[in-house]
Amino acid sequence: MRIISERTQPGRRAAWTAGAVAAVSLTAFAGARAVDADSDWYRSLDKPAWQPPSWAFGVVWTPLYASIAWSAGRALDRAGGRERTALAAGLAANLALNTAWNHLFFGRRSPLAGLIGTVLLDVSNAQLLRRTAATDRPAAAALVPYASWCLFATALNASLVRRNPAGRVGRLLAPAR
Repeated sequence: MRIISERTQPGRRAAWTAGAVAAVSLTAFAGARAVDADSDWYRSLDKPAWQPPSWAFGVVWTPLYASIAWSAGRALDRAGGRERTALAAGLAANLALNTAWNHLFFGRRSPLAGLIGTVLLDVSNAQLLRRTAATDRPAAAALVPYASWCLFATALNASLVRRNPAGRVGRLLAPAR
């Protein structure tokens, strides 16, 4: 006879998944509000030949956000006590950094601020992967494409900083418009 614990109750699992979906959806929405790939400023940046076309970002981010939500729901369901609290805090910080990049790069029109934000996101991704792997390896494996794409984004952002010296600082310290 199998004993059903708090961690495996279907209602709890659905609650963690719904919470993760809501948090990730809010992140996607809040981040997307800052993006303006059609702005004169963004179009004027000198971009590397290996930058994907603008439409590709939505195509890539949609399944990445879905995998983050699935992974978070699964890992939070399997974690307990302090482990769950630490995982939830790490996820919240990660999602905040995910959203922040859009506001730093596009909102402040600063490739340098964006680079700082994406490096912090990479560090957060490494911590989130480590915490998630300690709880549930399949959930951590689902985060690998997200972390990989963010590393690619960091390389792309670094290239933009290098290629656009006048835009390095941008409005790093000035209030956003």
